Amino acid sequence: MLRRTIVSTDSIGSQTAMSTYINIIELAQFLPLVILALALAIVFKPMLRGIARAALLVVKPKLSKEERLQRRLMRDTMMFKRMLNSMEGSPSHVAELRAMACRA
Repeated sequence: MLRRTIVSTDSIGSQTAMSTYINIIELAQFLPLVILALALAIVFKPMLRGIARAALLVVKPKLSKEERLQRRLMRDTMMFKRMLNSMEGSPSHVAELRAMACRA
């Protein structure tokens, strides 16, 4: 799309400079294609989003309710263990945390 021409700066032609210009005809041919592509992307945006979400689910499927429940319980258990280990010096806090863990 960009073309370079050599333009001489004096009549002898000893010094030359590069000049870059955009051909108007090529721009007129290229611009409608860009506009058409953007218009199609806007019109089919919901469909393209759906395709992207479906592809994401193929790569990384959602967890079932049971798997999510098990992960949450494991995360809570690990959190209580970390809290118990950090509070070894205060027995009242440890007893309180154990009581909370039994209820959860």
